[in-house]
Amino acid sequence: MTRSPYRWRHHRGGLWLAIAVIALIAAGAWTVGLFRFAEMIPDSVTDTDTLTDADTQTDAIVVLTGGSKRLATGLRLLDEEKAERLFVSGVYRGVDVRQLLALSRRSPEDLECCVETGHGALNTAGNAAETADWMRRNGFRSMRLVTASYHMPRSLMEFRHAMPDAEVVPHPVFPDQVMREGWWKWPGTTALIASEFNKFLLARISYGIGGLFGTGRESAGR
Repeated sequence: MTRSPYRWRHHRGGLWLAIAVIALIAAGAWTVGLFRFAEMIPDSVTDTDTLTDADTQTDAIVVLTGGSKRLATGLRLLDEEKAERLFVSGVYRGVDVRQLLALSRRSPEDLECCVETGHGALNTAGNAAETADWMRRNGFRSMRLVTASYHMPRSLMEFRHAMPDAEVVPHPVFPDQVMREGWWKWPGTTALIASEFNKFLLARISYGIGGLFGTGRESAGR
């Protein structure tokens, strides 16, 4: 039996309508998720596990490279004796501790004994894996995590997955160019948060699939 042109056009029109409705629902869900994710981004430094003002002592301070203020904040926390050791993850190969401290205008002689660098991480999941290995080798069970505020939700997820038995205390820093208040009004900040949200979603989905099949995820975008 030959299908009439009218019925075929009607069927095709219904198919495109269904696709359009699904796309609108997906876009709406993504937008709601984006705003909820933005609410997860910290706007102050508070030790959430203790509800005090960033005074928790930990075994180590861990700084993730890739943004302004992170290393300076980590070194300041070390000076304040929040921990005895500082680990900087994701450092470019060929850069050693003395060079890193010199770039931060700190005296290598004063801090070289207390600062270590990791060169194997290419992304946030790699940071977590590299840090977990360093923590195990040193027998550490708690750490203060220093990274940008917009990067903190995904970083906490990655680190707590890599080190489920360790205490991870968030310590966000706040880049000047990221407009936290009214972020949707600023195209640059909106694009940054949207990109970070997409990476967060991919990591969550990957962990969910990995849990179903008993495998972990290997990587996620920086």
